[in-house]
Amino acid sequence: MPTTTANDIDLCYESFGPDDAPPLLLVMGLGAQMTLWSPGFISELLERGFRVIRFDNRDAGLSTKSDAPPPDVMAVYAQALAGQPVESPYTLSTMAADAVGLLDALDIPAAHLVGASMGGMIVQMMAIEHPDRVLSMTSIMSTTGAGDVGQPDAAAMTALLTPPPTDRAGAIDATVATSRVIGGSLFDEAEARARAAEAYDRCFHPAGTAFQIAAVAATGDRTERLRSVEVPTLVVHGREDPLVTLSGGEATAASVPGADLLVFGLMGHDLPPLYWSQMADAIFGVAVRAESY
Repeated sequence: MPTTTANDIDLCYESFGPDDAPPLLLVMGLGAQMTLWSPGFISELLERGFRVIRFDNRDAGLSTKSDAPPPDVMAVYAQALAGQPVESPYTLSTMAADAVGLLDALDIPAAHLVGASMGGMIVQMMAIEHPDRVLSMTSIMSTTGAGDVGQPDAAAMTALLTPPPTDRAGAIDATVATSRVIGGSLFDEAEARARAAEAYDRCFHPAGTAFQIAAVAATGDRTERLRSVEVPTLVVHGREDPLVTLSGGEATAASVPGADLLVFGLMGHDLPPLYWSQMADAIFGVAVRAESY
């Protein structure tokens, strides 16, 4: 897989489809590698005429890892809960600049953006801080950063904050168990296990998740800044999501002027195949709005 320098780090990425097709950048979530964007979902987007680009965020996959000791996740969480400022080596603004740097490296002036979970937060920051690089924005199973919306239930939070075992079998089992907690009614254990094994074998780097959690916490509430977003926006959420609960998606859609909200009844914190086609249609729809905007 190719790697390029962006924002003074190395980002691993893949590009699918014709170089001259409308570019669509996929941004993945907390601790997740770009391979979590399933080939089947990418195929749906390719069928709708996009050039699809996915990449590993910093501290994930094959992109640059932070050298410093990882932040104390429990301390970060306690500070965030108490409303105290969180210190972090970088923020979501940094990660948004990484993605813009990737567009620079690929000679893409502006792209349609699709972000999942923390990736949704990153594309929000791109639309806020780099509006000229954004054609449309789709924020999936994400939130605004406000403390009173999108908060996880207790089981999901425990799963998120529990460090995984380091041995292969234990780490895969732990990932599957977390997926079961957050995945909703459409959880598929065989698929979850295959994804977990692929992720472990490609890059097992739990320390990266701690850096990314701190980046999210240090960025804070984006609600007021989201009111400045002018690009056509789609917000997608699952009614069964226990990790970023539905109020987070509702608040995101309410904050961005003219945003559409699409809620899938059986979707948890996952991208289940049942909804790929409908999701791709909706992403295509918001892109069409952008072209005539």
